[in-house]
Amino acid sequence: MSAKPKAPVGLVKSCDWPIEQLPGLSQQEVSQLKNCGIDTTKSLIEQSQTLQAKVKLANKLQIHLQYVNKWVALADLARIPSVGTQYCGLLLHAGVGSVALLATLPTHRLHRQILRLQVATMQRRDLCPSIEQVQQWVQQAQAMRG
Repeated sequence: MSAKPKAPVGLVKSCDWPIEQLPGLSQQEVSQLKNCGIDTTKSLIEQSQTLQAKVKLANKLQIHLQYVNKWVALADLARIPSVGTQYCGLLLHAGVGSVALLATLPTHRLHRQILRLQVATMQRRDLCPSIEQVQQWVQQAQAMRG
C-alpha cells in the first residue's frame, strides 16, 4: 500500500560512550573517574547534575571544577548520535557548550564558526565537517532537547 512512515524526528536516541572515548582525558583521569564509578559518558552526566555534585566530584578527584564542567559539556554533546565523541571537542572549542545551545544555533553561522576555527588552529579547511553534517547535529539536538 503505502511506504513505511519515517520515524518521527523526536525519536533521536541519546548515545552513551565508554568514558575513555571522551576527548582530552588522560589515562590517569580515566582511571580516577572509573574509581568513582563513572565508566560511561551517561554516568558522568548523571553524577554531575548539580553544581554541588560537580564540586563534590572535583574535590574527590582533586582537580579544578573547570575540568569537570568541560568533561560534562563534552559528554552532553557526545549524546547526539551524529556528533558522538568524534566531534564533541570541536563543537566545544567552537563555543557550543550544550545540546540545548546547539539546538538554537543557525546552521550556516555554526558552520562558518567551525570553518574559521579549523583554519585558525590547523590551517586546514578540508577537516571541516560539511554543512549537511552540521545541519544534522542541530536537527538531532533539537529533537533531543525536549
